Amino acid sequence: MNYGIIAAGQGSRLVQEGVGLPKPLVRMCGRPMIGRLIDIFVKCGAESVSVIVNEEMTEVAEYLRSLAPSLPCPLNLVVKTTPTSMHSFYELSSLMEGKGRFIITTVDTIFREEDFARYVNAYAAAPQEVDGMMAVTGFIDDEKPLYVATDDDNRITAFLDAPQAGVKYVSGGIYGLSGSAIPVLRKCLADGVGRMRNYQRSLVAAGLDLRAYDMNKIVDVDHASDIASAEAFLEGE
Repeated sequence: MNYGIIAAGQGSRLVQEGVGLPKPLVRMCGRPMIGRLIDIFVKCGAESVSVIVNEEMTEVAEYLRSLAPSLPCPLNLVVKTTPTSMHSFYELSSLMEGKGRFIITTVDTIFREEDFARYVNAYAAAPQEVDGMMAVTGFIDDEKPLYVATDDDNRITAFLDAPQAGVKYVSGGIYGLSGSAIPVLRKCLADGVGRMRNYQRSLVAAGLDLRAYDMNKIVDVDHASDIASAEAFLEGE
């Protein structure tokens, strides 16, 4: 499996709340968040890891360059400032094209290693006609969650900005996709579509077979207070 990390955001809320490190380097149980993600990907059989950071994140780029020689797989670094996470994904997409299934995460998505490993195995074992598998959670702590509607087979039928009856999941910021998702991404860029959630809606509108995988609890680190609560979650408290 090939993996990608979107780490090109500004992390402005953490800065405003007094966190001095760039978000990807904020420590999570003693490890920089981005380093922890890469460790997990390697344990899950990464063939490659691709990361995009913005042009202001010189510390993050330096950290990744220093980490690369110790990894058992290629680490591809893209340094570019982008307006949205969808545009960041577009910058990574050329590194994923032609490599079969791949998984993209945002850098501030925190999950338990064992839950992620089960998700990777489920996606790898899914029938070939499945175009993607999105990790979802019933735990809602995001300020603007993206609700995920599913049918009885966990096929995703809609991405919603507001809750609806019978909808029990929100997006976990972990996107398992295949090559069939890339032409839809290019069309979104050409049509001026913005934001990752609108891209996901476009995938459904294009008729792609997307499945939801319940990864139990997934949390985001958006505020300084989220750091301690995320660590407590990982430590099982």
